[in-house]
Amino acid sequence: MQESSKENRELFYQAVLSLKNKEECEAFFEDVCTQAEIDALSQRVQVAKMLDEKNIYTNISKATGASSATISRVNRTFTSKHSGDGLRLVIKRLEGTTKRSDTSRANNGAEND
Repeated sequence: MQESSKENRELFYQAVLSLKNKEECEAFFEDVCTQAEIDALSQRVQVAKMLDEKNIYTNISKATGASSATISRVNRTFTSKHSGDGLRLVIKRLEGTTKRSDTSRANNGAEND
């Protein structure tokens, strides 16, 4: 990898880490990515989440619109011993966020009854 490419990636990672909330994240990615790129990245995260939940390829494809090639690629990365650490980490963290969010909604709903 060229040194300038490595430096560019480092700057990009630092830029992402500087974002403080969902709104800043949304604004940043909309500025630096096309809608198709955001959609592709979003789809891969959703595919990984569904693979983690033990969904089968056909259900994942129907729910996300992902091709079997995309699902297979995400699955290889997600289950690899040599890569996928970042994706697994994010899915694990999202799982905790989703559970907290569901609990919060359930508690708020109970309070409104």
